[in-house]
Amino acid sequence: CIQHVYGAQHPPFDPLLHANLIKAGNKPPSTSTPGKPKKATTFQEFESITSDAWDVGDDDDELLAMAAQNLNIEVVMETANKVIENHSKLQERRQQQQQLDEVSERLPHSDSRLVKSHSEAPIGSPKEELRKLSWSGIPRQVRPITWKLLSGYLPANAERRASTLQRKRQEYFGFIEQYYDSRNDEHHQDTYRQIHIDIPRMSPERLVLQPKVTEIFERILFIWAIRHPASGYVQGINDLVTPFFVVYVFEYIEEEVENFDVSSLQEEVLRNIEADSFWCMSKLLDGIQDNYTFAQPGIQRKVKALEELVSRIDETVHRHMQHYEVEYLQFAFRWMNNLLMRELPLRCTIRLWDTYQAEPEGFSHFHLYVCAAFLVRWRKEILEEKDFQGLMILLQNLPTMHWGNEEVSVLLAEAYRLKFAFADAPNHYKR
Repeated sequence: CIQHVYGAQHPPFDPLLHANLIKAGNKPPSTSTPGKPKKATTFQEFESITSDAWDVGDDDDELLAMAAQNLNIEVVMETANKVIENHSKLQERRQQQQQLDEVSERLPHSDSRLVKSHSEAPIGSPKEELRKLSWSGIPRQVRPITWKLLSGYLPANAERRASTLQRKRQEYFGFIEQYYDSRNDEHHQDTYRQIHIDIPRMSPERLVLQPKVTEIFERILFIWAIRHPASGYVQGINDLVTPFFVVYVFEYIEEEVENFDVSSLQEEVLRNIEADSFWCMSKLLDGIQDNYTFAQPGIQRKVKALEELVSRIDETVHRHMQHYEVEYLQFAFRWMNNLLMRELPLRCTIRLWDTYQAEPEGFSHFHLYVCAAFLVRWRKEILEEKDFQGLMILLQNLPTMHWGNEEVSVLLAEAYRLKFAFADAPNHYKR
């Protein structure tokens, strides 16, 4: 049930785009065919001539012990075998270390240091091992607890987890009691109003438009916004709630969430899902908050980095888009702002996030290489388009509807290769 991108080897672990600088306003999403805009000289000028972005059209032993209570035993055993095999290797390393220590005690001082220098390669921690296992995809049954562990929401110490969950859930609902009634106050009503407008535009509609789910999302987003005044609420943040919410609902049901009546869950269960989704989304956003502060400098830097990277990876594609005056900001802004959620089916986003949570700086750094691999993936289709309009229609409506885990795994493998080759590569890597 865990498919590895490199076999036995484990790697370590949008229409034109609205820039979100004006947080109020109710202009409905544009559905007009994109036309060639006038040349924008600044980010603000670009924002003023683009249309709305938000409607594209239609660890370890402890992990296994906790998961085994509710899981299919075959899934648990397959995952367990991976961990057991890893632990066996670690045990061998410890025995070798002990033997080397005994040898070093009988050697002269200089020789002793030499032996130790060759034997002190670090032994992976349980969390590091969990990251390696998760990189290539996490089985649905263990995904909820694994995401909580990888995000840092749950502590590695199993004895502290129950108390941590209780405390954090109480803290979240303390925020609700303290702040949520202020959503209609004059200084907060614009924020709440924009959230209320944006949620119905999210997908999957059959899930998000359930009144109970809409209510939960509104609370999560409003509380996050008023606790982060440096950015406040920005369009795009709303999409980042959905994967966490769906995965944490999986903890309690077997069917697909989209066809499930969420209101049938017990109230205490819904409260737990809501609080866990809030805290894990907050953990994610802590690493990419400059994507959402004024003028969104984080996104501007990443789009520029993507343009440079693609020019080195595939100069033909890069020059083709330059020839027809396609600006990377016109399509890649949404890729960065929504972490490709508007380009991929939800099932693919969840699989992608398995790797993002396992990869160091996955959401902030590795995502850049995923976007580059994603763009070059459509090389043939891009080069076949011979005008600005055709290129923009393609890049805003890439045909990923039928994608699944296999396509995402190939994309991630290519992104990992690009990261390895180009992360700090000098110009001679350019081809």
